[in-house]
Amino acid sequence: MSDDEITLTAGDAEVTVQPGNGGRIGGLRVDGTELLRQGERFGCFPMVPWCGRTRDGRFRDGATVRQLPLNSPPHAIHGTARDGAWSTARVGEGEAVITYDLVEPWPYPGRVTQQIALTPDSLTLTMSVEALDSSFPAQIGWHPWFHRNLGGEDVRVDFTPAWQEERGDDHLPTGVRVDPRPGPWDDCFGMPGGVDVTLTWPGQLELNVASREKWVVVYDEQEAAVCVEPQTGPPNGLNTAPRQVTPIEPLEAATTWSWRRL
Repeated sequence: MSDDEITLTAGDAEVTVQPGNGGRIGGLRVDGTELLRQGERFGCFPMVPWCGRTRDGRFRDGATVRQLPLNSPPHAIHGTARDGAWSTARVGEGEAVITYDLVEPWPYPGRVTQQIALTPDSLTLTMSVEALDSSFPAQIGWHPWFHRNLGGEDVRVDFTPAWQEERGDDHLPTGVRVDPRPGPWDDCFGMPGGVDVTLTWPGQLELNVASREKWVVVYDEQEAAVCVEPQTGPPNGLNTAPRQVTPIEPLEAATTWSWRRL
């Protein structure tokens, strides 16, 4: 099946999927309004097999220390799947399934599957990581770049995390949990009841980012966009909170964005 850009529509919602560009969501339009920052490295990309920064690009798997390329020196950031070409497995009405085989520089064979499901008022992204041979630690997350401004007032970000991961000078969590602090943020927060973040563009649109996962990174230090990133563990989580993928137990996660006009 062709791995060219895929367009899904439902009601007045339209989503563009780009298998050949890291399996990312290239655009999400609601009633003709584009919600995601445009550009080759923006939209919404999958973070897999790890999320955020991995300290010095190193992680331990049992007694073995693995070294990843430092694509954000001195760390490795956001996984490898966003840099590869995905394959299209299936396209149906309002739904697409794309896959990516984990290859070097990731040291373990595995397969990532991402399902994109669109309705007139929601987008659900579901991802799984399967081990094809030996077990390995992994993470799943999504990195959307939402426009800060849709032509009116700037977006408002509302959420009530239980804690904030204290951020060290190296941009990684120190392991200390602190009371949530005001932004600007490039920070990880804990939401034990599940990720629940609402973005409101006053007078225009309200969008909720939800996930059963309990970790979310919020990044709003750029003028053009705001990022709300649900993920299965914190930055450097391959070392501090690894989720093990085995040949009989994949790692699975999902996020749903739902919206309404104001």
